[in-house]
Amino acid sequence: MKTADPELMRAINRLNVLDTIRRHGPISRIEISERTELSTTTVSAITASLLDDGLILPRHEGDIRNEAVRGRPRVMLELNPDAARVVGAKIAANRMVFVVTNFRGDVLSKLALPIRIDRQPIGVIADLVEDGVRRCVVDAGLSLEDVDSVCLGFPGVIEHRTGYIRSSPIFRDTNVDFAAEMSTRLATPTIVESDAHAITLGHHWFGKARDLEDMVLISLEQTLGLGVLHGNSLFRGASHNLGDLVLGMGPNGVVRLFSQAGESAILGEQQADGRFAEAIRLGRGMNHAQALIKADDDRLISAAIRAGEAVGLTIANIVTLFAPPRVILVGSSLALGEPFLNSLRDAYALAIPPSLRGVSELVFDDSTDDFWAQGAAAVALYELYESPWSTTGPAL
Repeated sequence: MKTADPELMRAINRLNVLDTIRRHGPISRIEISERTELSTTTVSAITASLLDDGLILPRHEGDIRNEAVRGRPRVMLELNPDAARVVGAKIAANRMVFVVTNFRGDVLSKLALPIRIDRQPIGVIADLVEDGVRRCVVDAGLSLEDVDSVCLGFPGVIEHRTGYIRSSPIFRDTNVDFAAEMSTRLATPTIVESDAHAITLGHHWFGKARDLEDMVLISLEQTLGLGVLHGNSLFRGASHNLGDLVLGMGPNGVVRLFSQAGESAILGEQQADGRFAEAIRLGRGMNHAQALIKADDDRLISAAIRAGEAVGLTIANIVTLFAPPRVILVGSSLALGEPFLNSLRDAYALAIPPSLRGVSELVFDDSTDDFWAQGAAAVALYELYESPWSTTGPAL
């Protein structure tokens, strides 16, 4: 029987140690050994290598000059914030948000541009994104030469292996190689990722799933997305367009989730209203819908209830498949308020199998665009962390 590749095992152990320091640092070598179940000898060798590469720093607890303190100061290890700098961005139809972070995920600068870019020619979109990245980098007191990676989060279906945007409401075209376009323009490695995957990693690194190795995130934005985290790793491939999920059959054929819970399905005929149409154009349709729901607009209340039921059934199916300890829901649809949330909870409670009741916690989060962009930065850091064959520099 063939044994595991020793180089790969060393890379996996290295990643495990580094991620433990990221999540729990400052932390001692003994604590790392306990959390990773690696021997103290192995941990000492890996941390020595990480120190040599400048990826982590020692912190001495206690004061060697204090005679009242016996023994040597305790050495704790933490990430070196200056080991890498990355840019993350959330690209939406009517706005772009950029952040620059260091290796620890601290935000060094942020920039929000309320610009409508959907359906523009690719060259125009690339110009606007390039300007946003460069301006945010300058605001951080850096140049692009100081940046290790850029990650752009888009709505739609993105194939991780190739980086192609198969479809997105941002672009007129399909199968767009936007990562290659921006890598050339910026002379910096650029990743294109789904916004759902970006916010999933954002919550894993900085938010409501930092304590978990497994979780599911459902994004209820202009498109409906899914992020699945297992064993601290994203399930990758072509990103999940959850809106295409089949709910059943109707008089007109297949009924898909987007036809019940998508933004256009919820707003429906209200888009013909002049004031509402302007709110939608500015990306504020759901907030305006919330105001109308509070004013007892029957059509929107019915649409919100229908959407909540569809999402509740979808969550029940996902929990039946994965049984994650936590399901996080994010996105503009949460602005629909109680009619949406109550119908979602009721449908979920009815649909979940009795054997799985109480297994998954439902968490509703109204994260800001800044946090979505920080999630994209986490994707860039994740790529630096998870490159399994490299053992030098910030790309591991």
